[in-house]
Amino acid sequence: MTYANLKARLERGEVAILDGGTGTELERRGVAMDPAAWCGPATLGNDAVLTAIHADYIAAGAEIVTANTYAASRLMLNGAGLGDRVKEIATRAVEAALVARQRSGRTDVVVAGSLSHMVPVAAGTDVVDPSMVPPDAEISDAFHELAGVLKAAGVELILLEMMYAHGRVPLVLEAARATGLPVWFGASARRGNDGGVASFDRIEERPLSDILAFIPPHGIDAAGIMHTGAELVEEALGEVRQHFKGPLTAYPDSGYFEMPGWRFVDIIAPDRYQQFAERWIGAGAQVIGGCCGLGPEHVKAAARARAAALK
Repeated sequence: MTYANLKARLERGEVAILDGGTGTELERRGVAMDPAAWCGPATLGNDAVLTAIHADYIAAGAEIVTANTYAASRLMLNGAGLGDRVKEIATRAVEAALVARQRSGRTDVVVAGSLSHMVPVAAGTDVVDPSMVPPDAEISDAFHELAGVLKAAGVELILLEMMYAHGRVPLVLEAARATGLPVWFGASARRGNDGGVASFDRIEERPLSDILAFIPPHGIDAAGIMHTGAELVEEALGEVRQHFKGPLTAYPDSGYFEMPGWRFVDIIAPDRYQQFAERWIGAGAQVIGGCCGLGPEHVKAAARARAAALK
């Protein structure tokens, strides 16, 4: 019933608070990232750290916490020699979030599973290595596998995160919807060469609208912009609204990625983040949180932004 309560709140026009980055918070707390699979394998041996991260987000005001499964598909874990441990890794990631919720006494907190279309990237970059991208059938199988594990492990919601690759979005969207769980669609954007809002793809420039066009007319409960610079979120949300009429989500990143780690450079100050969050709420966003580089202090700022909007 937890997710049903959240959905009812959003349908009433209320604002909900999402957590911040999970993989980057592991890194911030000293957990080593894998050179091939980034934060995917980091769950192993760090269950207690993950539980503490989720607990800190809940204490900061998060009403939705996200399991550390963004980079946990077979596509990523194969490179780390852990492709046969998808079920174990993803299940332990979900369990860490469930334990944090139970210990907090906050039965209203929703545990979400992150499902991305991440594939191997070139060392020292955030750019996909085309030579390492498997065939579509293999990609689809990997997405279905992880989505099924997330459902079996007990998540109540699938977050489609960092949707930007035109060829992979339909594959991961289909896998998420096949679970029968609620699905939220999170697109990532950047400023295009023509000055417009483009999808995050570094290899093939496309307008963000090409990605948003994949959002189906039914079966997606919320959609929005994530893992995108805070200064671009409001403009990008305007484009989401042209393709989706339900609740909007906004959770930016800060810093930048160079495989295998996040660079915590020029991280937006919580007070500055709050100013942006207040604008997003004013623009219609109903789910506010953070992505890579943003932590519990930013979640507290999101809660303050919501409080300010209610005055």
